[in-house]
Amino acid sequence: MIYALTGWGTGLMAVIALLVAFAATIVLMKVLSDRLPHDQGRAFAVEGALSKGKVRGTGIVFVLVFAAAAMIFDMISVEKVIYILVIIAAMLTGFFDDASSKPWNEYLKGALDLLLAVVVAATYLYCHGNIFYVTYPLSASVAVPYWLAGLLIIALVWASINVTNCTDGVDGLSATLTIITLGSFLLCCDLPQATGDRLFIALFIIVLVAYLWFNANPSSMLMGDAGSRAMGMMIAIVALLSGYPLLYIPFALVMILDGGLGLLKVALLRFLKIKILVNTRCPLHDHARKTLEWSNTQVVFRFAVIQLMINIPFLMFFVMC
Repeated sequence: MIYALTGWGTGLMAVIALLVAFAATIVLMKVLSDRLPHDQGRAFAVEGALSKGKVRGTGIVFVLVFAAAAMIFDMISVEKVIYILVIIAAMLTGFFDDASSKPWNEYLKGALDLLLAVVVAATYLYCHGNIFYVTYPLSASVAVPYWLAGLLIIALVWASINVTNCTDGVDGLSATLTIITLGSFLLCCDLPQATGDRLFIALFIIVLVAYLWFNANPSSMLMGDAGSRAMGMMIAIVALLSGYPLLYIPFALVMILDGGLGLLKVALLRFLKIKILVNTRCPLHDHARKTLEWSNTQVVFRFAVIQLMINIPFLMFFVMC
């Protein structure tokens, strides 16, 4: 919006936007901390009791700062406004769950995720059609039938929300992995067919950087479902706008394995009575802490290193070829 009014160069606008978003997140998280929910301690989580009393649900702060900064500083379209509103909606479902004295029913949250995923799928297909690119530099494209494309986008959004949510269990882990994933997609914005917006992605990264100031181990604030669900939604949207949605798999592989294996394990046991990974704790970050005896800091750094060692070769091939 300001860009349209002032005509400032995009580089200067980006610098101002990022500095304002960072500062606003830091200040508001401090000012509003007493008004946010506090963690009750998760009985079945590894070291869950250590979180009791910490400020929880701070995702509402950095998500709203991101949304405001994007609306004010970025070049806005109807499509982008819809995505921002969907990210806010994902955040609010998590925030109200964080603030509730009794956790929401998981089937209710799943239904809400499905509804938001349908909105994203309909918006993307209306604005961009059903052509998807699967390789680069060959740029092989595939015309996917609209009904199938819609189902695949819904699956991507639903999976991204939930695996990201499950990864949030160690101070700094989910935010760090999300920064790596979004940063990788940021470097793909110049690829042919990509419709991603650098500033849009960078603003989300910068508010997560500000959040990590308070969430670094040992944390004083937790994002709660308000933050993790919004992060998952943002990653899915950015993966779609990259023009190469299959890059979601390598760029977020650590989160997919960390959170996704737990979801798969529970689903198979609950619905098909099939037991898998019986000697492995899920999410995998709990296995690393409890069984491998890694410290929280080791979990964050080692998971981040693994993700970087996956992303860097892919970026070398896709961006620099």
